[in-house]
Amino acid sequence: MRRSARWDAEFSEFVAGRSSQLYRYAYLLATSPHGAEDLVQTALAKAYSAWPRVRSADDPVAYVHGIVLKSFLSERRRRSSSELPVAEAPERPGQHHEDADPADRAALMSALARLAPIDRAVVVLRFWEDRSVAQTALDLDLSEPAVKNRSLRALRELRGLLADAAPSITSSDPSPRSAS
Repeated sequence: MRRSARWDAEFSEFVAGRSSQLYRYAYLLATSPHGAEDLVQTALAKAYSAWPRVRSADDPVAYVHGIVLKSFLSERRRRSSSELPVAEAPERPGQHHEDADPADRAALMSALARLAPIDRAVVVLRFWEDRSVAQTALDLDLSEPAVKNRSLRALRELRGLLADAAPSITSSDPSPRSAS
């Protein structure tokens, strides 16, 4: 299908309505503003080139979220050795929930950054995106037991990393929900 003014207008409307949501999702995966911006840019470029397929999907937002996730995992696999992660992600004012304690947010992002990329993806999908074990397994091409196992290990590791840095997060954190 040839690109048209309609194609451009529909895509522009999608980007205007969803770019903030996509950025927040990408930020949780990348744990840095620059990494999140790169992920969103990559995902939107891929979505634009496949816009007729994206537009006709049952859930175009979920489709683009899948592109963000696959781009994140793909980038982690091929990251060159010249790229070095930073210890702390710089904060951008106004990018996060206003009620959250900035120190807790910084500690959480730092702890997320220390998880293996696949474990970080499992945590983000299961507990930020509120996806089921089955949907997370499908999205990440893992078995359901692997998702349950990674969830438990990643949450245990996060709690350990946050115990001293942000005790208010771990003390109010409910037990992980049953893996259903």
